[in-house]
Amino acid sequence: MSDIAVPPDPARQDGPRALEVLRGLAFYGAFYGGSVLMVMIAVCAIPFGLKRFQRIVRAWSTWHRTCARTLLGITVDTGDFMPRAGVLYAIKHESYFEAIDLPHLYPLPVVFAKEQLLRIPLWGTIGTRYGLIAVDRARGASALRTMLAEAKRWTADGRPLIIFPEGTRVAHGTRPALQAGFAGLYKMLGLPVIPVAVNSGPLYKPRWKQAGTIRYRFGEEIPPGLPRSEIEARVHAAINVLNS
Repeated sequence: MSDIAVPPDPARQDGPRALEVLRGLAFYGAFYGGSVLMVMIAVCAIPFGLKRFQRIVRAWSTWHRTCARTLLGITVDTGDFMPRAGVLYAIKHESYFEAIDLPHLYPLPVVFAKEQLLRIPLWGTIGTRYGLIAVDRARGASALRTMLAEAKRWTADGRPLIIFPEGTRVAHGTRPALQAGFAGLYKMLGLPVIPVAVNSGPLYKPRWKQAGTIRYRFGEEIPPGLPRSEIEARVHAAINVLNS
């Protein structure tokens, strides 16, 4: 079986089918309605211990998987993936799917995320408490040092680090250059990198999603200490293996 999902027919011009719209409406009602409830529960759980709070965040991510499978008809194929501690996962970013999926896929991931996300009321509080690290590109080297310090603090107990090296969501089939900060973090963290390809874009669209299988493909571990040009080239190639 091919690892590449068949993209939607480009000749199709009649918009989403009725079933996709109905599935989408059901998904939005169930997932986002449940998310509001879980955000409130998570905030209330913060004073009662970190582990209980973390379980609620994971439950939210698992709820997303469940809604995607039962309401949208989207299944997930992770191959023979086994989570690893003490590594930096560099992930292709095509849709919100993989961002929401992180607490389900990985054990207590520490995620580099846009600084603006942590300003969202309540959600930002949860993200900061859970282990999101703000990426503020406007501050340059100063931000990089802050991110490094936070990453080392959060990962002292073996939690995996997650980064979207392209910096933002990109359309399926595109291969933008990696953000400059990725190589800097790789050098200063001194961790091996596991690149991750994902092909969520053709299915998990901003509005009306389509049924099918979203695939993750985990590349070979890349050791620390490589020159910038080599680490960028190897990661760039590996995160785009499903990108056609």
